[in-house]
Amino acid sequence: MRRPSRSSTAAPAFAPSARSQVPPFTVMSILGRVAELRAAGHDVVSLCAGEPGGGAPPAVDAAAAAVHASGRALTYTPALGLPQLRAAVAGHYRRWYGLDVRPEQVAITTGSSGAFMLGFLAAFSPGDRVLLPRPGYPAYRNILAALGVEVADVDVDAGTRYQPTVAHLEAALAEGPVAGLVLASPANPTGTMVSADELAELARWCEEHGVRLVSDEIYHGIVHTDGQGPGACAWRTSRTALVVSSFSKYWGMPGWRLGWMLMPDDLAAAVDGLAGSVALCPPAAAQEAAVHAFTEESYAFCAEQAGGFTATRGVVLAALPRLAWADAAPADGAFYLWARLAPGMLAEFGSAVGYCAALLEEAGVALTPGDDFDAVHGPESVRLSFAAGSDAVHEALERIAAWHAARGLA
Repeated sequence: MRRPSRSSTAAPAFAPSARSQVPPFTVMSILGRVAELRAAGHDVVSLCAGEPGGGAPPAVDAAAAAVHASGRALTYTPALGLPQLRAAVAGHYRRWYGLDVRPEQVAITTGSSGAFMLGFLAAFSPGDRVLLPRPGYPAYRNILAALGVEVADVDVDAGTRYQPTVAHLEAALAEGPVAGLVLASPANPTGTMVSADELAELARWCEEHGVRLVSDEIYHGIVHTDGQGPGACAWRTSRTALVVSSFSKYWGMPGWRLGWMLMPDDLAAAVDGLAGSVALCPPAAAQEAAVHAFTEESYAFCAEQAGGFTATRGVVLAALPRLAWADAAPADGAFYLWARLAPGMLAEFGSAVGYCAALLEEAGVALTPGDDFDAVHGPESVRLSFAAGSDAVHEALERIAAWHAARGLA
């Protein structure tokens, strides 16, 4: 029997894939509105993005200028990065953590986002169940969901300093098989950290239960409490963990799009095979320049920048009584403050989205509403980034306090 032919006038039924239906990152939408307001002549202070204001170390900038001034062609690099940069990253782990890391265990990636994509592809299969602390960075969830991985929230709160515990993991395991845990310390959006002992306990639990630990360590070095060093590295305890880091935060290089991953030996071949197809290679010029991020001069520059973040954090914490926000996370590291809006603010604006929109339009200050980071409690919370530096933060805090007073919200 012949099938009926389609009408030549019928439009084909095209639609986006189900896996692509992830929400946009609100920060990017807010940055777009900030750009519009500034283009229209408005003075806006943006504290919504985690972009360090100090820029790259001078030695990195100089190296990049020399690369481009040379006039030579920039060609593809090896898929996992330039050998000299992989060796420099390995040396960094000896310097900061006393760890013996082989250069071939390092994968240079297109930002930490590239590392998460490659790592998740290599470590997890569709249908696997991966644990994410909530509140947490939304891109973890969105990448995993796009790959067909089931995301299971671990609801953390002030009682455990917004970090998961073994008790959380045991409870999650009782509800079904667990393939992975994504842990960030310092965390976005809370800035909270796990201690070396706490990380070791979590890493051991993961190994014992066949759970792949993905340790996000991109804010290491930006630490505001004594005794933490640059932060605890998961490879001190478990070489089955996948460790992700980046040049974007401590080195102040977000737009250079360079990150890296420490690859467990069992994943190295898979990551290598995927890397050549997913991104071909990281940016060549950025890689050549980034080797100079590990000089004595660059370490000193970055330490000074991190000290500035610590000082600015103190200013933000001191201003909390004037802002009348509640339940602020302790912000041990990174450059974020996570806090809950007062009941009167929620009554006035309905949610953190409404509050942040009014603050931007009326006072010219951009903050991030908490919805992206926590679908349950986020609509009542805001994230303030103090990465833009002391002057911007001082100005923003004054504007927020004045706006609260004018609105009767103080």
